[in-house]
Amino acid sequence: MKKLLFVLFVFCVSCESDSLTELVPKDQWTFVACEGKFGASNGSIYMINANGLVKKVENVGDVVQSLEVYKNKLFVIVNNSHKIMAYDITVDGLSLPGIEISTENSSPREMKILNDKLYFTNWNTSDIQILNLITYKIDNSIKVNGKPESIEIDGQNLWVGIQMNDDYSDANKLLKISTASDSILETHEIGKGPTSITVQNNDVYIANTYYDSNYNAFYGTSRLNKIDLEVDINYYGSGVVCGGSVMNYQSEILRSFEGGTAKLGKDLEIMAQTKIGSYEPSQVYAVEIIGELVYFGLTNYTDLNQVKIVDFNNNELASYDVGLFPGDFAFWQSN
Repeated sequence: MKKLLFVLFVFCVSCESDSLTELVPKDQWTFVACEGKFGASNGSIYMINANGLVKKVENVGDVVQSLEVYKNKLFVIVNNSHKIMAYDITVDGLSLPGIEISTENSSPREMKILNDKLYFTNWNTSDIQILNLITYKIDNSIKVNGKPESIEIDGQNLWVGIQMNDDYSDANKLLKISTASDSILETHEIGKGPTSITVQNNDVYIANTYYDSNYNAFYGTSRLNKIDLEVDINYYGSGVVCGGSVMNYQSEILRSFEGGTAKLGKDLEIMAQTKIGSYEPSQVYAVEIIGELVYFGLTNYTDLNQVKIVDFNNNELASYDVGLFPGDFAFWQSN
């Protein structure tokens, strides 16, 4: 359940999982963004290869928010340090120290990359900024109303969720943005608190997490049809699900649910019988599907910080100790 928590020294340890090794090639890395404590600089990047080898890059900055692999580079948003790091990826891991790009106190959040342009959402500046990956300069900014968080690309357009209004109340807007003109094409009202977006054919799915005046969390899922522009919303109430991830797997949509992830039905109902993973719901910080595997980031906010890897037969294949608050994943495989 990803919260709003707001060289380098490389240390290697090893851990093996025969089941995992059989499924993936050797020249690959799964990267884990470990946020660290808000207000500190102990955010880290963990790297896991097919043989179970784990490496880590420590002290990356204050809140390692999100990761994205593009070509043979890893891009890392460090939220409260207001920067983006770019690292070359090799079969041995990351080449250090990397390149640092300041975002000038923008409070960057999430990102997507298309055609050598990195689009990233920002809270302080209320915009989507565009980083040119040839020059490493920010070329443009698309202003929005509110605080944008989740972002997805359908191959041509951006879909951006406005998670909160400027006064930090829950927002309910989904924006369609042209990557050709860098302008907002459409604005749609969806469920409150969009936290994650995925696109399947003509539908955009959004996970919703929002809060009452006592900070109790409520959950839902929204769906926008890109053709007829109809919006469906299913609110599940409080305590039914935990986390804000919505994912696409083999033409089916899955949503984080009760310590795992489960398929959504045609009316956005959660199909509990399909659940993958069974962890303590309050400890599930992030869920992501990579290939044929489901990655869970777990934390108890103190001494438990782990990544669990589960297959679609609901077998736990591997478990790794990682840094504080594992909140995002990215995958790289050599050509």
